[in-house]
Amino acid sequence: MMRGSLVPVLAAFLFAACGQGSTAEGTSQADSTKTDAFQWEAEQFADIRVLRYQVPGWDQLSLQQKKLCYYLNMAGLAGRDIMYDQNYRYNLRIRRALESILNNYKGERSGADWDAFLVYAKQFFFSNGIHHHYSNDKHTPEFGQPYFEQLLSGSGASLAPEVLAAIFDPTIDAKKVSLDADKDLVLASAVNFYGEDINEKEVEAFYASRIDKNAAEPLSHGLNSKLVRGKDGKLMEEVYKVGGLYGAALEESVKWLEKAIEVAETPEQKTALELLVKYYRTGDLKTWDDFNVAWVKDTKSSVDYILGFVEVYNDPLGKRGSYESIVEVNDPEATRNMSVIMDNAQWFEDNSPLLPEHKKKNVVGITYRFINTAGEAGDAAPSTPIGVNLPNADWIRAAHGSKSVSLGNITDAYEKSSGTSTLEVFCHDAEEIERAKQHGALAGNLHTALHEVVGHASGQLEPGVGEPDATLKSYASTLEEGRADLVALYYLLDPKLVELGVMPSLEVGKAEYDSYIRNGLLVQLRRLKEGKNIEEAHMRNRQWVSAWVYEKGAADSVIVKVVRDGHTYYDIRDYEALRGLFGQLLREVQRIKSQGDGAAGKALVETYGVKVDPAIHKEVLERAASIKTAPYAGFIQPIMIPVEDSKGELTDIRLEYPDDFVKQMLHYGEKYSFLPDVN
Repeated sequence: MMRGSLVPVLAAFLFAACGQGSTAEGTSQADSTKTDAFQWEAEQFADIRVLRYQVPGWDQLSLQQKKLCYYLNMAGLAGRDIMYDQNYRYNLRIRRALESILNNYKGERSGADWDAFLVYAKQFFFSNGIHHHYSNDKHTPEFGQPYFEQLLSGSGASLAPEVLAAIFDPTIDAKKVSLDADKDLVLASAVNFYGEDINEKEVEAFYASRIDKNAAEPLSHGLNSKLVRGKDGKLMEEVYKVGGLYGAALEESVKWLEKAIEVAETPEQKTALELLVKYYRTGDLKTWDDFNVAWVKDTKSSVDYILGFVEVYNDPLGKRGSYESIVEVNDPEATRNMSVIMDNAQWFEDNSPLLPEHKKKNVVGITYRFINTAGEAGDAAPSTPIGVNLPNADWIRAAHGSKSVSLGNITDAYEKSSGTSTLEVFCHDAEEIERAKQHGALAGNLHTALHEVVGHASGQLEPGVGEPDATLKSYASTLEEGRADLVALYYLLDPKLVELGVMPSLEVGKAEYDSYIRNGLLVQLRRLKEGKNIEEAHMRNRQWVSAWVYEKGAADSVIVKVVRDGHTYYDIRDYEALRGLFGQLLREVQRIKSQGDGAAGKALVETYGVKVDPAIHKEVLERAASIKTAPYAGFIQPIMIPVEDSKGELTDIRLEYPDDFVKQMLHYGEKYSFLPDVN
């Protein structure tokens, strides 16, 4: 009975990832062209598709719930400038110049140069700055500096010479986040988390003196601050808070959060929101922890949110959080059908291949929901995740639990907007193609669910071992994502999932194994410019996982490399043996994290996850040229329209679904910009 009701519901929320498998990033594409009355795709430019999503069930929400969504969304949009400034020190100046041109330029708006300018502006808006949102490489303008200066003067705008140089000189601040082990990661990264003259060794020394390795509840040092050099030459933190760095935006956000408190659904939600306001006002990291504990305990609210300085992928040292906002509405039916994974979390932990001392004896507080996104901002937009697990602090996970969400309407939009298939291009044979078409959607979303719910929540640190940002340093993010992937992969071929009714047969697991190896060793390379190494954390983890199991299983032909008509394919010959290899690697990666073995973590990533075979890379790019669907996608956000009566009282919040990406970016720039050019 469970299998009959669960599998179709799951499938409705899933998307096939062009044979790549789905991940928590939400950058994959589906396998076939879909049609729908709603216009899911707005436009495509460069390597980007701009999509739209709907919010099912909005009209069924109570007025109180709609108000809560609206206030939380406004609080999130209030901090939009922060993400631009965090990404690069000149981004706000450049964005406002682009906005001025688009709004005010009276000259000719046609021709090759103008078209190239429009593409550059769209790339900038999509990436929240001059660097690509995923590769971290600087966008290259396909128009000359003299033409751009003409546009500036024709719209009453100007930029300083050093800002123009940052746009047009490819050698200046070329990489937003550099993970090149041969370089000083702080000095080589353009991200605006550190003063321009601060180096990696100084940062490590600064925090080494502040971190208590024996603390039972360690603070997330550096999460909400910029590290700068004071007038006395010593390093100091400029804290993000009201009255501090980014104070004007946070003050505006607090204004809306205080309105949200008034319409909170539960006492637990009210407490959490009050702590978030306190955190924004003080910047106190203990208050941030208190907020996260309260937020995890709020499991009854239908409306939820992610808000603040959260994920650390944009910091090469994995300490500083990027600003983001996601407003969520629970889908109770889909959540109920997926609760079986959450309810069996202890079984998954007990039966994992981890060393006994690295298993949690009592898995607590895991909450998993299918949600519909109602609004996103900052690091969550336009490019958005499809799954999230928070909070990030290991001690909070161990003592209080975590929340995992799958963004159901986002995956639905990916599926319904999907373009041309890549299966015929990269799959080894017809059997692999058919398995992907039959089971790829379900396999991908089960991977995401297991990754978020079980993967990130599994395992524990040994006593006295510091947090991963201190022990594993720049490799912490990719090792954590790979660890969660390995948990999902290990269980996707376990008969327990069939017994629980979440998949009809082990063919679903085989489809995900095909997809993961195909993506990790081939397909994802289409995102990488020829001659480049892999630096993005998720791309690295997919490659080091895939390359390690390929190498270790080579003697037994577990995965066989096949070259046919000059094209390379990877054919899995022994799925059970591959599952065993995933388990071996999972045990080792958990050991690395549990013991803080930074040297072993570095060796694993650098050996298997960074270098790219140039011949294979060139081949992938040539084969991918026939695929017309861009490899990245993101979203235009719905607009929440407040409806008032004659007394000025809110009577409804109406949703509209705009279809013009640039128009929305200009609207945001006009309505939600609270920071100066220089912060």
